Amino acid sequence: MNRLISLISTAVVALLFALPAIAQNPRPVPTPTPDFNQAEVVNIRRVRLPITVTDKKGAFVAGLTQNDFVVLEDKVPQQIESFSNEENNLPLYVAVLMDTSPSTAAKLKFEQESAMNFIQTIVRPRRDRVLFATFDHEINLRQDFTDRLELLDRAVYAVKKTGEQTALWDAIWQFCDQKLRSVPGRRVLVVITDGADTYSRADINDAIDIAQRTETTIFAISTKAGLLSTVVGVEAGTVKGKADKDLDRISEETGGTAFFTGDMLSLERGLNHIQKEIRSQYLITYKPTNNKYDGSYRRVEVKLTNGQSLKLRTKKGYKAVADAVRTGE
Repeated sequence: MNRLISLISTAVVALLFALPAIAQNPRPVPTPTPDFNQAEVVNIRRVRLPITVTDKKGAFVAGLTQNDFVVLEDKVPQQIESFSNEENNLPLYVAVLMDTSPSTAAKLKFEQESAMNFIQTIVRPRRDRVLFATFDHEINLRQDFTDRLELLDRAVYAVKKTGEQTALWDAIWQFCDQKLRSVPGRRVLVVITDGADTYSRADINDAIDIAQRTETTIFAISTKAGLLSTVVGVEAGTVKGKADKDLDRISEETGGTAFFTGDMLSLERGLNHIQKEIRSQYLITYKPTNNKYDGSYRRVEVKLTNGQSLKLRTKKGYKAVADAVRTGE
């Protein structure tokens, strides 16, 4: 009996010493958490590719058909299962994530105007949905998916203070995994930020991986750089550093693009460009001939069959792991 009491006491003491360490690191390690009706889930991999086509002048090209495209995965031709364009595309679901870390304090209003301007240009009532969230040392969902501009406006301008750190990659990971994977339409994430990640458990590779697995296209708007220092806290003529290159990379790897601006005029141009690009994209779906979920990286390439001197952009590949996303209307 005495030995049993001694063992119990030892275990209790060990637990008490462990509790502070647990409390200091409450954020969970990212793990997939599908939270939608399993009857509406397909185990991928059917790959969905939003494709942007531009001419030499950068203008978006319309009027192409399925026969104009060839899809290769690891250099092996793939059979296209479905094809659509802006006339018959799926509803659009957009998550807008706004940086509220300490460095944004002087330009919070600028970021709010940026977010709301974009939301107003992208929402088609009764069809598209927008989610608004902020990230600093905490990640906060301010308004879930809705097409009601008054709710989004209220959520955007209700943000009054900034936090302590920048959990950019965690924010991207969380909303791709918990929100975007469970919607039936096209998935886009727009992040408005001015700096490097300083707080995430996830890293940029985790963020790229979850975006590719949930078929989410990421567009980044950096409020750090600009040719005109018309916004307090924005550095004029800033040269791209690691944080900027990271935004370029995560956008390119998921089929989007990054914009670097510090004044309202160039920002409006960037937002308008994103809106037009999303509306002009082609959407191709295919089922890979290699159906093994072995965790390997599959490189994706899309070409035009007619040899036109056009530029194509889509996501560069994905990691072949068993996963689940919602499909259909």
